[in-house]
Amino acid sequence: MKPMKVIRYNGSYRYKAQRRKRILTMIPAAIAALAVLTAVVFGVIWLIHRPPTVSVDNQEPQTEYIPFLNNGETAELELSAGTASMLTLPLDADIRKVVFTSDNEKVAKVDPAGRLDAVAAGSAVITAEGDDFIAECSVTVTEAAQPEELTELTTAIKANEDIVEKNAENGVNDLYNITVNRRTNTVTVYTYDDKGEYTVPVRAMVASCGTGGRDITPVGEYATYFRESWHLLYGDVIGMYVTGIEGPYLFHSIPCEIKSHDSIKIEEFNKLGTNASQGCVRLMVSDARWIYKNCALNTPVKVIDEDESADPLGKPPTIKISSDIRWDPTDPDKRNPYKGKLPEIIGPSDAALNVGDEFDPMEGVKAVDICGNDITGDVTLTGSVVTEKPGVYLLTYSLTDVFHQHVEVTVTVTVKEADR
Repeated sequence: MKPMKVIRYNGSYRYKAQRRKRILTMIPAAIAALAVLTAVVFGVIWLIHRPPTVSVDNQEPQTEYIPFLNNGETAELELSAGTASMLTLPLDADIRKVVFTSDNEKVAKVDPAGRLDAVAAGSAVITAEGDDFIAECSVTVTEAAQPEELTELTTAIKANEDIVEKNAENGVNDLYNITVNRRTNTVTVYTYDDKGEYTVPVRAMVASCGTGGRDITPVGEYATYFRESWHLLYGDVIGMYVTGIEGPYLFHSIPCEIKSHDSIKIEEFNKLGTNASQGCVRLMVSDARWIYKNCALNTPVKVIDEDESADPLGKPPTIKISSDIRWDPTDPDKRNPYKGKLPEIIGPSDAALNVGDEFDPMEGVKAVDICGNDITGDVTLTGSVVTEKPGVYLLTYSLTDVFHQHVEVTVTVTVKEADR
């Protein structure tokens, strides 16, 4: 028989750490030789009975909760319809000999590798049975979660929207305070708590503050004092959705060559997240527009110079654009060529294998964002293929881009006995 080849993703990753801990804490130095022998034996068992953990393009393995099946016990799992998880076997259970079954496939299905798919609301029991091994997983499937509606294309990190809604119902004009961290190039917007203090972070936006020296963004406490949809900037360029902070210091979009949405200075857009301005606070169009439309005049603005610990929501990601399309991808203008585009996962397709064939689920797979950048490293893979075990396997490739847009592709891989 050929050596077993198992490729498994989203499995449990705790065995290795637990084994190291047992070796370190339970085997005294006086029997070091025995410890080495024991480690070798268990290492062989691990390789035989468990598929290796595989990261995609050096990503860390996922650490989400995955049900662990112990012999003679029943695990519990709750999923929403349309989602999937993996069932994890103990060290001494040979997955090649374990049969997974569902007592209600209209609610939950399971494939030969232990991938569990929630089909519809209800209850089901998944049984895993092999040589001297039997375990169950009681599954509760709830109604499918409604996907979040994206009202704007932005990399901004949002939080505590329920508190904003409650505060807005109070009819108070002073809904927000803004903090600009010029060191991290992050803008954080706060709303007020139950005591009236502006301590609740609701939105973080990536920015470009001043480069320093004569072009520094000055630390201090200010208040917004004017707004214009277009405003002339230093260097004979023009900005969109401009909000004054103090004197010549402004919130605005990346500079445009002319008063036209399709004239963004590409090289300046690609500097977002770094100190690149002459003192103003540059933002993506969607974020500059958000301040322009949501923050009333006299909104307090505090400019600080601190490390990332001062940014409670963290710093949002950036994206690079190329010189052939001179639009900010987040511009809501209906003429924007990026409008309505989604990231793509290219390459996954159904496959048919013979038992023992080699199979790399990431071979030929590529992902690109809406600007054409390679983001293959952001793809996550849910599912496993045990190439020594006949059956039909499901693999789901998914990713969420910097604009919080989610796409996924699910394929089937059929492993069958070779024709004789």
